[in-house]
Amino acid sequence: MKEQTETGLDFEVDKLTNSIENAKSGDSFPTEISLLTQPELKGLTKKKGWQFNWANELMEPSREVYKLTISNNPTIIQGLISLEVKPDHVYMHLLESAPFNIGKAKAYLGVPGNLVAFACKLSFQRGTEGYVSFLSKTRLIDHYKKTLGAIHLGGHTMVITTEIALKLTDKYFK
Repeated sequence: MKEQTETGLDFEVDKLTNSIENAKSGDSFPTEISLLTQPELKGLTKKKGWQFNWANELMEPSREVYKLTISNNPTIIQGLISLEVKPDHVYMHLLESAPFNIGKAKAYLGVPGNLVAFACKLSFQRGTEGYVSFLSKTRLIDHYKKTLGAIHLGGHTMVITTEIALKLTDKYFK
């Protein structure tokens, strides 16, 4: 398998919501997060507007790829996250909102926040006390500090600590 270089995540947290929120009406919708399956990959291509090669992520044995969907509507993927459980934290490799949830005309707000909160929840479940780390693009370091409460450790490394992870998980997973 070809070695991938980590260049830093570049998702933007538009709003921390309690689930996801319709951008036009403000209506809130409960969500579910589950493992992405091989058959679902056919709809996740660059031709359909997805930026990353999710098939590669799914093939990495150390990673788990999760999809965010609206409850009772499991066929429309709102966003994806690739996570690796390490001995002392969960590492976020990739996070991407669905193409229709990006830009000024996005359908739903809160997708990235929901996925990051899930990474924190998984960290608690796997015994790593809510700790989550990721690499950030330089231009987004201050954004992640402000919106997520992430701590900048230097270089491109960002960390979400137990205290912040509790706030995020409490917001999204009651």
